Amino acid sequence: MTTYPLPALRALALHTQKLDTPNGSEPAPSHESIYETVEQIGAVQIDTLQMVHRAHYLALWSRHGNYPLSIFDELAFHPEQRRLFEGWYHAACYIPLEEYRYQMPRQRHLRENGHHWYTEWIEKPGHRELVEAVRERIRAEGGLRAGDFEHDGAPRGSWWDWKPAKVALEHLYAFGDLMIANRVKFQRVYDLTDRVLPPWVDTTEPTAADRDRFWVERGAKAIGVGLPRNPGDYTWMKITTSRPIVGELVKNGTLVEIQGETLNGLQTLILHRDNLPLLERAASGELRAERTTFLNPWDNFWWAQDRDEALWGFKHLIELYVPAPKRIYGYYLMPILHKDRLVGRLDPKLERKTGTLRLKALRLEPGIAPEEQLVSDVAAAMRDFMKFHGAKDLVIEAGNPPEFGEKLLQTL
Repeated sequence: MTTYPLPALRALALHTQKLDTPNGSEPAPSHESIYETVEQIGAVQIDTLQMVHRAHYLALWSRHGNYPLSIFDELAFHPEQRRLFEGWYHAACYIPLEEYRYQMPRQRHLRENGHHWYTEWIEKPGHRELVEAVRERIRAEGGLRAGDFEHDGAPRGSWWDWKPAKVALEHLYAFGDLMIANRVKFQRVYDLTDRVLPPWVDTTEPTAADRDRFWVERGAKAIGVGLPRNPGDYTWMKITTSRPIVGELVKNGTLVEIQGETLNGLQTLILHRDNLPLLERAASGELRAERTTFLNPWDNFWWAQDRDEALWGFKHLIELYVPAPKRIYGYYLMPILHKDRLVGRLDPKLERKTGTLRLKALRLEPGIAPEEQLVSDVAAAMRDFMKFHGAKDLVIEAGNPPEFGEKLLQTL
């Protein structure tokens, strides 16, 4: 069995994630180019935080550079341009509409078996009637936000302190009766699925087993190469579910086991058979990672659990939920990718009123020196990052080593 070197494994993983394009040579931003990226990586995760632009926008910036946010919004919400929808993949994500039908087994399972959250809530007095009243109001008036429903001020209980109409909306959304038709100031606008879902979308419902098999195969293609658990990780699948599927797909030749040189030694890795030619090109040096960019905390690149340590010797941390005194690196950490290495981390915050991008922390990984080429490449990525955010000034509060921040500001 051929043993593949670490640089080839890295090159393939970055290529299938569209993170290897040299800066400045990206395709012109368009509905088609942005959609193609989402389609190749499977989905982009939604998150509410906006220290800088939200995570789904950042995932596209990391791969395309500066682009108009309106392109993505139109792909998700414009009736004539809609090719993405909000659903569940790795987490809450924007997903290609061509894969809508793989949401349907989960919706059916909820309808037929319930969920303890919804089951407990729906049995309370008046809640079934409320769900029907919410549905009928949307049917009569069109898409509505939770804020369009009044609340009488009664205690709300758990459910993240949601008012009852919000729970009813989420109930109908989870069961497939409603979809997200738009967002206004990031607030969901719910409408009937029949009015949101384009007529060309395939609604042939697969079995849950077929869905899981599809998602494992899809994950394997997107990660390029990874640990045996990683194809299932990509859709946050339990390893007890994904392990036998991976075994079955290896047995029938859809997935292939290879030997790869990792930072943990020689390991058996998994890739999709369609990626084998790409791996050979990476091994020959034809595929090379040439991009410098920053990756948001929820970027698809991190969805392959433990692979960052096995192939990059880098432990990705999300410290948002860690008390400030216990944080190691910062709040909203964005690792720095430089060609085929993860070389540092930054903690950015956009001050929108002043147009200032503030880096509360900027660090290089141990053993990485602020050499001229690295500083130049990070500066080019930072210029584009600032342009993407409409930022005019950059402030670095803390650098480690200090000369990295100093050189970066001088280069900018």
